[in-house]
Amino acid sequence: MTAIETDEFLPHPPELVWSALTEPALLARWLMDNDFRPIVGHRFTFTTRPVPAQGFTGVIDCEVLEIDPPHTLKISWASAHLETTVEWRLEPQGNGTRLFLTHDGTDPIQAITLKTLRGGWRGHMVTRMRTLLDELDARR
Repeated sequence: MTAIETDEFLPHPPELVWSALTEPALLARWLMDNDFRPIVGHRFTFTTRPVPAQGFTGVIDCEVLEIDPPHTLKISWASAHLETTVEWRLEPQGNGTRLFLTHDGTDPIQAITLKTLRGGWRGHMVTRMRTLLDELDARR
């Protein structure tokens, strides 16, 4: 198995980053539409555009596995051919937050899926989260 790991510094307080991870409407703005609730055992889905060529229906089935506000959120992440976990860890750093992500359980044989996930977490997902956090911070 192969894990995707990211480490991002966000110039925003941990409480604000936590809100972006755990408030369904905010989570939808940077990640995907969802019916998330920050309760261990809650089963929910992320929905997005299907990619039939990769066997992806656009639905990701998830469950909250661990939650320790505002430090750790771990969920299961399963679609047609994936059974993985995603964990976010927040650590205060100066005037901001260091956000660690580990998406674990991907199989190296799933090269296309692995490349897509890695690019998303390191690219447009972080960019969209940063944009949302900047907007939220400006309102405070």
